Amino acid sequence: MNKKMISSFFIGYSLLFFGSMYIYEQKNSQPAVVDAGRLLPTTVKSIKQAEGERQLQTIIRQAKQTGDKISIAGVQHSQGGQTYYPNAIMIDMTRYNKILEFHPQKQTITVQSGATWDDIQQRINPYGLAVKVMQSQNIFTVGGSLSVNVHGRDIRNDSLIDTVESFRLLTADGEIIHVSREENEELFPLVIGGYGLFGIILDVTFTLTEDELYKTNTKFIDYREYASYFTKEVTNNPHVKMHLARISIAPDTFLRDMYVTNWTLAANQQDLSSYNQLKEDRIVAAPKMLLGFSRYSGWGKNSFWELQRTYMEQGNGKLETRNNVMRSETAFMEYENSRRTEVLQEYFVPVNKFTSYIDDLRNVLEQEEFNLLNITIRYVKKNERAVLSYAKEDMFALVLLINQGRSSVDVKQTEKVIRKMIDVTLKYNGSYYLPYYPYPTKAQLRTAYPHSEEFFRMKRKYDPDERFMNFFYEEYGK
Repeated sequence: MNKKMISSFFIGYSLLFFGSMYIYEQKNSQPAVVDAGRLLPTTVKSIKQAEGERQLQTIIRQAKQTGDKISIAGVQHSQGGQTYYPNAIMIDMTRYNKILEFHPQKQTITVQSGATWDDIQQRINPYGLAVKVMQSQNIFTVGGSLSVNVHGRDIRNDSLIDTVESFRLLTADGEIIHVSREENEELFPLVIGGYGLFGIILDVTFTLTEDELYKTNTKFIDYREYASYFTKEVTNNPHVKMHLARISIAPDTFLRDMYVTNWTLAANQQDLSSYNQLKEDRIVAAPKMLLGFSRYSGWGKNSFWELQRTYMEQGNGKLETRNNVMRSETAFMEYENSRRTEVLQEYFVPVNKFTSYIDDLRNVLEQEEFNLLNITIRYVKKNERAVLSYAKEDMFALVLLINQGRSSVDVKQTEKVIRKMIDVTLKYNGSYYLPYYPYPTKAQLRTAYPHSEEFFRMKRKYDPDERFMNFFYEEYGK
């Protein structure tokens, strides 16, 4: 296997990967929808494309008269029904995607909430500007990213909430209000990370940063070295701008071997223009085949891990712009199987507790039948500015990719293991990310998110008729 054939695979093997098509059948003239998790197929009353703010106001006001529930959808990469609800009106925001204002000198941009990070990158890249915080891929809508308060590879900028200057919100009464840290400020930390439960985000103003040229460096370490290595070599080195790590899920080196990748400022920033053409996503057959082997055998997982080691060593010294580091490829990871699906979990654990946490996590997983395909690790600095904040202190974020069956028996088995993993995470004062299937218990949610009761109480204050609904609120908030 040569470098060219697999070059697009390993950099992109991180986060949300499914396609965005959600309509899969019509039943009794009502559309049935499913999100990226594919475990909650649901019939909704109707799907309405967002066209303009007056049209959206009309939808909300009519729903108030008829008693209909409203849910809000982007590309639907959340995996637990956060974007739809039975017999509700689902508003599809993906065509509501204009760039409204762009001020290169001020380094700000205002976009409608259906715009993707790719839309933003395409506009700002020629001006030498880049996004501060986004997911590890650029396919997601801005509104969806705000609603889950994303974080990414940048270790110098925190969660997305810190890059937002303001947004406009369409409320349950059909009114449009301006929200910032100074205006309607109570809503600011509720809507960001609020999973679409307080209204429709219409447009958002972000602060941007300068694009930069980075040099890639990868090192292989033992998992017991990671926390100290990260503190000494990454956070204390101001030239390191982005970071991720992966820990082996291969049977021969399970949760022991790791590699870490850092993106440091290149010496010659004047060379940026030679590398700043935005790379495009491609479907690569070889990586797709290798991932398939990894899905179904221990041999495949062992071989795949060794291949990653070889490839990553060859990538040292590669130059890449900030915009392209944030532009990981995902198309080859699309997975179609009538009986199985692939889901994500994400756990946050304090940096100084990483080694003990991994030991306990290994003890759990070695006793379970659980098809774990990947663990990517990023860093999230303490940030409690959103009400549903996940980083109560400086944390490592472990993103787990899991292959599981869709039957009720399979779901119960996955639920059992995930609840055990969350118990381990909570033991170390950690937390977990909320955009995924509702495997955790209500007690686990309250422990991980001590302000969750306040969040749900404020939801009912601003939306007393519970006009905006989804499965997440149904499961944990009512």
